[in-house]
Amino acid sequence: MSLFKEMLGSGESIFKNEDALDPEWVPKLLPYRDQQQHHIASCIKPLLQERNGRNVFIYGAPGIGKTAATRWVLRDLEENTEEIVTFYVNCWKKNTSYKVLVDLCQQMNYTFTQNKKTEEIFDIIKNMVNKKSAVFVFDEIDKMDEFEFLYSILNDVYKKTIIIITNFKDWLNELEDRVKSRLLPEIIEFKQYNPQETEEILKQRLEYAFVDNAWEEDALKLVVARAADSKDIRVGLHLLREAGLIAEESSSKKILLEHAKKAAEKLIGVQIKNSADLDGETRMVLNVVKENSSKKIGELFKSYTDSGGSGTYKTFQRRISVLEKGKFIKTETLMGGKEGTTTVITYQSVKKLTEY
Repeated sequence: MSLFKEMLGSGESIFKNEDALDPEWVPKLLPYRDQQQHHIASCIKPLLQERNGRNVFIYGAPGIGKTAATRWVLRDLEENTEEIVTFYVNCWKKNTSYKVLVDLCQQMNYTFTQNKKTEEIFDIIKNMVNKKSAVFVFDEIDKMDEFEFLYSILNDVYKKTIIIITNFKDWLNELEDRVKSRLLPEIIEFKQYNPQETEEILKQRLEYAFVDNAWEEDALKLVVARAADSKDIRVGLHLLREAGLIAEESSSKKILLEHAKKAAEKLIGVQIKNSADLDGETRMVLNVVKENSSKKIGELFKSYTDSGGSGTYKTFQRRISVLEKGKFIKTETLMGGKEGTTTVITYQSVKKLTEY
């Protein structure tokens, strides 16, 4: 018996371009981010005049178009000039100076990096890039372990714009003064999409991804509501794809409410994060909270430092924010009292993690 014979027998699909549901796919038009895109472009513009560009610091919650808007600007730049080299690095995957610089070399099609030291690799990049101008994008910069690569680029690359993307507004405060004083970025905030904007964005992706009239109205409304509740476009994209796959598995030519509901039920399991995916220090903070659940943040920070934690209080607060967004913990602000306003942090059980 063949598992795939029946599946391969039909060439029909309700998908037109499934790639359009990937969060990293950049549409031809990116709605509701015109102002931010123009600001980014204005910082790059001096490079077109063979002058040094301005640096950019972009922040905002996850899943609200920071990366998509930036990559849209890069694509537009690449289509209009060959005199500016563009780089995009995801610092979640490349979290040391060595890994970042090797990635930059690979993006320039230079692969002879084995057995070379970090300084040697940077010299190769510097010599190649300084023949033109460059835009460097470092996404999820808060995942970096150190920033020597950033100092080197700021100091030794002549004509460049550095774009830094993070979820955390206060990340700049953690930079060393020698880096911060050279970076001096323009600051661009990305605010969360409202429900109407969320609906329009998902409808646009739907048109790219599916054949005409593939979606029942009630099914789409459910997906939009879930995405609006989570304040994350990526949730909506995931549900669009899952509902489409479920509809195809049931040989339906339309995506019905029942398919969208099943996709939403599956999403619950997807959203339960694995603590093994966290970086070491954040996992340590989570363990401290787990062992001291429902205590005040100041008490938890003391337990963290007593356990050997090396981060500052601001870094500790940022890691608490990461854990809250991942639904590992719950925070509650208490007003008044002898100590004034304080925050109580509670470890989340698996049951609470599935609330959606």
